[in-house]
Amino acid sequence: VQLQASGGGLVQAGGSLRLSCLISGRTYSMRTMGWFRRAPGKEREFVAGIKWSGGRTSYADSLEGRFTISRDAAKNTVYLQMNDLKPEDTAVYSCAIDTRAIHSVIRSGPDNYDYWGQGTLVTVSS
Repeated sequence: VQLQASGGGLVQAGGSLRLSCLISGRTYSMRTMGWFRRAPGKEREFVAGIKWSGGRTSYADSLEGRFTISRDAAKNTVYLQMNDLKPEDTAVYSCAIDTRAIHSVIRSGPDNYDYWGQGTLVTVSS
């Protein structure tokens, strides 16, 4: 499985960006797709997740309302729409696949995810 994230860039505070994650390879193994981010000097943190089958979503508490995760099964692509961006959202954003999550579970721990994309940098200026 290969994941390719794109859509990052430089944006002013209050602006918006949409990240994309294109998945190729053994897509039948996808259970949960997740977006994570790592800010400079900080640990990787869960941003949002979505069940490939059914589309149920989950968000980090602090981000729900500003960020929206979605998927387009026909395009094998997962999106992260980010609105009202703040300087503290500056980070490298990565998409990942959890192939082992059961039923409706969306796990937030990075160790649960088996495949990772290379990440895309989002920089929010004040």
